[in-house]
Amino acid sequence: MNIDPAKIRRESLRWYLILALNNARPNELVEDVIQQTMQSIYPDVTPIEVRKELDYLADRELVKLRKEPSGRWWADLTRYGVDIAEYTIACDPGIARPAKYWG
Repeated sequence: MNIDPAKIRRESLRWYLILALNNARPNELVEDVIQQTMQSIYPDVTPIEVRKELDYLADRELVKLRKEPSGRWWADLTRYGVDIAEYTIACDPGIARPAKYWG
């Protein structure tokens, strides 16, 4: 069995980003707050790493990004992102959403 720690971290980070944005609803979150939240899980996470995974989630239409001219990013879940967080739709590979064990 071949375990890829980088893949596990990347896919887990995506799930934690979705959870953080879901908990902030109905407000969007600024990247500074997102970064601090992710650092509580992965102390060595970099701003570039967070932006890269936010961008991935935006490409999948799970997150809406607002990029200010000053360089600051804001993120908010789309309806699909909310559905992924609430387990109402299937989650395609690439996000480490745990299996639903209730109801």
